[in-house]
Amino acid sequence: MQESQPAVRARDLTKSFGDVLALDGVSLDLAPGRIHGLAGPNGAGKTTLLGLLLGLVVPDAGELAVLGRPVGRALAGPPQVAGFVDGPGLYPSLTARKNLAAFAALHGGRRTRPARIDEVLAEVGLTAVAEDRVRGFSLGMRQRLGLAAALLTEPRLLVLDEPANGLDPAGKQHVHAALRRLAAEGVTVVLSSHRMDDLAALCSEVTILAAGRVRFAGPLEKLAADSPELDHRLLTSDPPAARTVAAATPGVRVVEGEGPLVVRASAPAVEHLVGALVHAGIRLRELAPVVPPLEAAFLALTEPETTQSAARPADRPGEQR
Repeated sequence: MQESQPAVRARDLTKSFGDVLALDGVSLDLAPGRIHGLAGPNGAGKTTLLGLLLGLVVPDAGELAVLGRPVGRALAGPPQVAGFVDGPGLYPSLTARKNLAAFAALHGGRRTRPARIDEVLAEVGLTAVAEDRVRGFSLGMRQRLGLAAALLTEPRLLVLDEPANGLDPAGKQHVHAALRRLAAEGVTVVLSSHRMDDLAALCSEVTILAAGRVRFAGPLEKLAADSPELDHRLLTSDPPAARTVAAATPGVRVVEGEGPLVVRASAPAVEHLVGALVHAGIRLRELAPVVPPLEAAFLALTEPETTQSAARPADRPGEQR
């Protein structure tokens, strides 16, 4: 695959399950060597799209190329692609190490070096429990073991569904470090998550789906720039004077309410406000969005669909999510 060629190229992908339209003309390009976030409300089509990338689902219409190879109409995982959807498939009665050995054998890696298994266990922080049976693992430990299994194959495209589920701070640190290292080495990572903080911390680009359609696809910086006005919490050395300055700054509205001063403004207007506060000799102690920019953009892009989806049944494996 040439560097200029996208790791994933989708054009007008459509997929239905009975009367449910999971994907409705989805088109996107995912560049190699980056961590791409996939977000959307329940029923948006995220799981279906991940299933297409892993070869677990085939499209009804449209074109899909993964790592430069067209994906046909047969259920078959593209080479050098690994990951999991709806949680990793593990053997509860086997130890972590034996699970990885079984996974390697099932995927044609009977000659996988024992040292390689040790390497991936260390990467996800499970060395200390390598000989423990998986039935006693927490959700977060299972997620990390699933990532270790995917890493065994040394994929060029890694597809993960909610990989941060159940992770404690230490587990999250291991997973985030592993994903950043993979991207630095040229591996393309696609991960879906309902946690906007994880996507903001990890991803350079994000795709937001709603009702099976792409609402946004591109860099996080562009998403923030295109976001509507946000509410910001403002703490200063002189709150009454800061309120007066904010009220006089074009594009800034003071949000009434008790507690710290809250202003509603676009990113450029916030910059003007900061300059006006400094010019007035008011020290700025804190300026932070009440709702993180990615979450605010997500809500703005998907809110109508989220309201409608409240009446839909919960997701089922293999259907849209």
